[in-house]
Amino acid sequence: MTDTLDLPIVASSAITPEWMTAALRKAGHDVTVANVTGKRVGTGQVGESVRFTIDYKGDAGSAPRSLVGKFPSSDPDSRATGVNFGNYIREVNFYRTLKASAGITTPVCLHADVDPETSDFVLLMEDLAPAQPGDQMKGTSVEEARLVLGEAAKLHASHWQDDAMDEIEWLFETKAAPKYTQPDLIKTLWQAFRERYGDAIPADCIEIGEAITRNFEFYRSYEGPRCLTHNDFRPDNMMFGTAEGGYPVSVVDWQSVGYGCCMADVSYFLSGALKRDIRREHEKDLLTEYHTRLCEYGVTGYSFEEMMKHYALYSFSLFNMAFTASMIVERTERGDKMFFQMLRGGADHVLDTGALSLLPN
Repeated sequence: MTDTLDLPIVASSAITPEWMTAALRKAGHDVTVANVTGKRVGTGQVGESVRFTIDYKGDAGSAPRSLVGKFPSSDPDSRATGVNFGNYIREVNFYRTLKASAGITTPVCLHADVDPETSDFVLLMEDLAPAQPGDQMKGTSVEEARLVLGEAAKLHASHWQDDAMDEIEWLFETKAAPKYTQPDLIKTLWQAFRERYGDAIPADCIEIGEAITRNFEFYRSYEGPRCLTHNDFRPDNMMFGTAEGGYPVSVVDWQSVGYGCCMADVSYFLSGALKRDIRREHEKDLLTEYHTRLCEYGVTGYSFEEMMKHYALYSFSLFNMAFTASMIVERTERGDKMFFQMLRGGADHVLDTGALSLLPN
């Protein structure tokens, strides 16, 4: 990553032709920017993404005509979440130090900087268009799910059982990292969720929520082989290629990247990306192919049977994210619909895997 000491961290509205010129020159493009305009893109609630269209003075050569920048959320509550949970520092550090070895397809990063004191940050990345963003509300096709799990296998195999990851403070859920998801916090968020949405929460979801919050310490401490995990591995954080071009699938939003069980990503993704009947029909084939890919990338000693036990346990992942995230980010109409869809998909997955029987009480 290029030196950033003399390039200030600025808000999206403060990106000028001079700032963009300096950023591009640091990234190796000998250009002068004449004009830059920004338009917000994406549906992220903890960060703000902006597509910048760039005009140059003279010959621009291979310099990009557009880039995507990422910045802290403009909503105070969402920004506070990003700061308090270390999300902004985590994502910048992923692009600085782990992207190259993580194996998975992500956008090329031209500039990444963060203030460790305030968590103000700026990321400047490749514009992945004409690829199109996924949509949690619409889900994916089975073929798209297959592509996604292929990328997951690359990520998970890249640092499989790599104890050096446990020494990284900014990675989520390492031995060196702060413990953000304490049982008392999870219980508080669940009760707040129940109070806010009341009778709109289905009875079977209430049963699952009470069970997982009662047993959260067991759930969080469950041991298994560990690897790099994305931890918000869902269609909204993916870009899918189109007939016009783009990578087949690429993964964005690395604010929650951590070191944990691979099924925390795989089970989470399949809980919400496929409709229930389609998931039931295809999940064994998809999981078999994922496991085969892990083995091809060098993972040993992880049987399909053990993986399936973890798949069942981590079927709680999407359910947990639905009620926790809904209470710590800006509330929106789309957000309410999305979180309830995630809650329902997660609950169905828990019921289908029999995961409640895996909890102590």
